[in-house]
Amino acid sequence: MNLTTRKSGGRKGARLGQHFLTRPEIARWVADAVELTHDDMVLEIGPGHGILTRELLALAGKVVAVEKDPALVAELKETFVEQIAEGKLVLLEEDVRDFDPATRKELQGGYKVAANIPYYITGYIIRKFLTTVHQPKSLAVLIQKEVAERVVAKNGKESLLSLSVKAYGTPSVTHVVKAGAFSPPPKVDSAILVVGDIQRTCFHSKVHEENFFELLHIAFQNKRKQLGVTLRDYFLKHPDAILLKKARPEDMPLESWLEASRKIIK
Repeated sequence: MNLTTRKSGGRKGARLGQHFLTRPEIARWVADAVELTHDDMVLEIGPGHGILTRELLALAGKVVAVEKDPALVAELKETFVEQIAEGKLVLLEEDVRDFDPATRKELQGGYKVAANIPYYITGYIIRKFLTTVHQPKSLAVLIQKEVAERVVAKNGKESLLSLSVKAYGTPSVTHVVKAGAFSPPPKVDSAILVVGDIQRTCFHSKVHEENFFELLHIAFQNKRKQLGVTLRDYFLKHPDAILLKKARPEDMPLESWLEASRKIIK
């Protein structure tokens, strides 16, 4: 979801799953949420017309912006000609799905992510930057409100998504953005999701990390069933497991899943 105060190009954006922001102060909310300082490097995904880019440039030491639309890239080059010349903004014409943060020298000392993305690639973007070898320190994304609430498990029930995020960082929702703030307005409200303290110290090894996700996927394929049914083979091998056989996957906390997956020996 790209942020912009302009209404031109709105129909094209809608076809691409984009909804353009008409309230520029929300761009500041996103920038503030990632807690930038002048020593920080920030990666912006989908700068669009640059309303968030401007806020990030005011707060961070340097911005690397990845935009795949050639027309928007050309516009950004005109809008931020001085910042690009000064080296404060690095503009890359590239699909973020093909982008590897490890290949950019500007990001090697650590970086944060700020993103305004179409709903349909929300899960992919979150997964990509949490699981990449060169992880960001934190990220702030403007996404569908319902998805953000699932990540933080607002209803007290865990999901495959919430556990997958919590394994790498601490999620929170800072603001809710009403649908009417966008043009064209989406059918649902949005929210700013922040994931802080990103790291992979929860896992003892790569195998542990792989086992964790394999166990989760098996369990949540039948999330309404008790774990004793979906994970029968696991309980046969680990009769002392701390996972409760009569519990459903959504009722087990992250720590239990981490411990259970650590015990798996292939």
